[in-house]
Amino acid sequence: MWIILGVIAIVATFINLYMYKAGKDYKLAMAMGLSFTALTICADYSYLSRWVKAEDWAALSDVIPGMARAFWFLTIVSILLNIAPIFLERISNK
Repeated sequence: MWIILGVIAIVATFINLYMYKAGKDYKLAMAMGLSFTALTICADYSYLSRWVKAEDWAALSDVIPGMARAFWFLTIVSILLNIAPIFLERISNK
């Protein structure tokens, strides 16, 4: 499920950037991109909670360290890409 939500988040982010470039209202796409990013993290966290319930400590110790870095990086990139049109719009209005 987290893969599907992640792909939707990426697509929504690109739609956001495209709509800004085309001069259309991009705010709904921006909200969708950020929302699906959050849902992706929640879905993956739920997936990991199953491993905790199953006490699969080996899988958790293999996956969590790299995944934590990836989550931080991808979430920051998603936020920056999705709010970039707001900053670009403010700069162009000055």
